[in-house]
Amino acid sequence: MNKISYQPFIIGVAGGSGSGKSTVSQQVLASFGAEMVSVVMQDDYYCDQTHLSPEVRRQQNYDHPQAFDWPLLVQHVQALRNGETINMPEYDFTIDNRSDRTILVKPAPVIVIEGLFALYDADLRKLMSLKIFVDTASDVRFIRRMQRDITERGRTVDSVVKQYMETVRPMHKQFIEPTKRYADVIIPHGANGPAVDVITTKVASVISQLK
Repeated sequence: MNKISYQPFIIGVAGGSGSGKSTVSQQVLASFGAEMVSVVMQDDYYCDQTHLSPEVRRQQNYDHPQAFDWPLLVQHVQALRNGETINMPEYDFTIDNRSDRTILVKPAPVIVIEGLFALYDADLRKLMSLKIFVDTASDVRFIRRMQRDITERGRTVDSVVKQYMETVRPMHKQFIEPTKRYADVIIPHGANGPAVDVITTKVASVISQLK
């Protein structure tokens, strides 16, 4: 355990699938480096489904808040906040389950929590210094999601469209869109340059105060 003498600046980055959340997170990381910024991916906190068959796993609703292991996610963010290193689970979308590997995440002055439901849980929100919602048109998000799922996750066009219509779209309207009201900053039109510049300027200010 590495006790720290400062309070980490924790940023929550939420938004719909394909909205540009990862772009925001990666630009913050690229601007300040891994020594200054640690990223926690909510996607890696899908519940362990080892007890389910591959066929049953594929039928689960992955766009519902209950699909995530909230206690573990909150516990890990609290640990990072206290200066402790965590072993973040690694989720494998090709098998719809956690892999056997974990990802070592070290505490840092800035911690970014990125995910569909980053602003959903009240306990998680209480830990955040800055809450961001990336707001992007639904057609753009759908195109990005299709491209990603086909190239990175081995999905077919039909399966992507079916999942989008049955769970992604309705769950976005019911659970993700409403979390926008918790945001301190809403980034329109995806990860646009000027908005990201404002965020990185704020982060630079926070880091400078630690020196």
